[in-house]
Amino acid sequence: MPDLKQLEQEISKIKERNAKVEADKAWETSLSRKALIAILTYFVIVLFFYFAALPKPFINAIVPTLGFVLSTLSVPVFKKVWIKYWYKK
Repeated sequence: MPDLKQLEQEISKIKERNAKVEADKAWETSLSRKALIAILTYFVIVLFFYFAALPKPFINAIVPTLGFVLSTLSVPVFKKVWIKYWYKK
């Protein structure tokens, strides 16, 4: 049977893990993360368009970037529906 010190250590580890999980969740849902993804996506598409010699890469990269951002913003909605109607424990 674990003694009091061992139980305190286990509780401390659980609290540390919970704090990390909460921080990860906060990052996953943050506006900063979404903005960073949009910016990085835009620059990757600009580079691709530039090296593919497509016209106006800085302007034309906006459309696929917006499409990507909109698709990622809609994912939480579909996740809730999926959990409600299809997820079985």
